[in-house]
Amino acid sequence: SVDVQEGEVVVLLGPSGSGKSTLLRCLNQLETATSGKIIIDGHDVTDKHTDINKVRENIGMVFQHFNLFNHLTVLDNMTLAPVHLKLMNKEEARTEALRLLERVGLADKADAFPSQLSGGQKQRLSIARAIAGKPEIYIFDDSFSALDYKTDAALRKALKEETADATTIIVAQRISTILHAEQIIVLDEGRIAGIGTHKELLKSCEVYHQIAASQLSKEELDHE
Repeated sequence: SVDVQEGEVVVLLGPSGSGKSTLLRCLNQLETATSGKIIIDGHDVTDKHTDINKVRENIGMVFQHFNLFNHLTVLDNMTLAPVHLKLMNKEEARTEALRLLERVGLADKADAFPSQLSGGQKQRLSIARAIAGKPEIYIFDDSFSALDYKTDAALRKALKEETADATTIIVAQRISTILHAEQIIVLDEGRIAGIGTHKELLKSCEVYHQIAASQLSKEELDHE
């Protein structure tokens, strides 16, 4: 079991096949849990009487794959889906979409099509589109993997400012990008192997230590 508090930033980490993406997909019922409960804001989303579409309106999810509409421009991709933008008039929605594209470094790509974007640019567009929905919960499934370190750091800073009051759950692969996460949940073979901060897990969780040792230098590990 694990509890995630409102407004918290939580990272899921673990070897390939440990269940990170499956867990995320269970949160918004894209996959059905075979046992247990998933309670969001006091409501069990696994209950058959729950209006799952209502639940999903408050969850912004960015998948490993981009799920963009290739026949629409970058700007049209931004304004088509998010509920928050649909509540605005057309001009307001366009202005907000352009503002968010600027935040993720895609202001000059508004009239381009997804096929004209690099992998990293597609990831940034997917993230901007999730932010545009103003959900209460953000889920990022390895959504920064195509970004270089500098772009990753800049985007996470902008993301933190735009999603300050929301709960954020991130699947991450690079230890260097999650050193200051409030809570890291380590998964291994579908089970929780450890929960804590980077420093706590280095001492208490062998799975985490192995992952960290494969990515960080001895000097970096010793410093921690």
